[in-house]
Amino acid sequence: LTGQTALITGATRGIGFGLAVGLAQAGAKIILNGRNSDRLAEAADRLRLQGVSAQTLCFDVRNQQAVEKAINNFESADGPIDILLNNAGIQHRQSLEDFAVDKFQDVMATNATALFYLGQAVMIHMKQRRHGKIINIASIMTKMARHHVGAYVTAKAAVGGLTRAMAAEWAAYGINCNAIGPGYISTELTQPLFEDRTFSDWLIDQTPAGRWGQIDDLVGAAIYLSSSASDFMHGQILYIDGGMTVTV
Repeated sequence: LTGQTALITGATRGIGFGLAVGLAQAGAKIILNGRNSDRLAEAADRLRLQGVSAQTLCFDVRNQQAVEKAINNFESADGPIDILLNNAGIQHRQSLEDFAVDKFQDVMATNATALFYLGQAVMIHMKQRRHGKIINIASIMTKMARHHVGAYVTAKAAVGGLTRAMAAEWAAYGINCNAIGPGYISTELTQPLFEDRTFSDWLIDQTPAGRWGQIDDLVGAAIYLSSSASDFMHGQILYIDGGMTVTV
């Protein structure tokens, strides 16, 4: 990925931060995004301690005007964004019959609609160059479901559809649009589930690989989808889940 610039949203911690490290180690220049400037600065400092120099773009992915302004300004002042990794996401757990409408809309806005805003904003520039990589973070919930995460399931299903729609319309411009569908990955956000012995035992039993996923397990797929190795891959979802989605 030497010479390529990658924008990773929701990159201050967890999967986003880990993928930023992985893409940097593969040679990419990194732009970290988040909506909290202090956390963004801390993340950039942590990357520098690992020998990675990163730029930052602070904006809320749910704000279309802010998204367009940030991307257009970067393209004008700093150069092309070659890779977009749409990672920002949130979770809210509540039974579907009692699910608060504002919480449902917030999960949808962050996990699905924001990907449309970002994809549209970078696509305008990628189209002119006839090249670009858009990688959406889907989930095993793109094709499955569990109780109490109805908004997340709905949003991640939409990510799968949006990825296919992007590919159908933008592949002709040399833009590759694909997705990564992580299984259960051990991060700060999933720590409560990891520490719940009953849930963790159930998860390990349901996963043919017999373990939780780690952020490093996702890096290879992100590098592949960011590189020229995937130039003929369009509209696909790579499930990195230890085999969970292929078993009953």
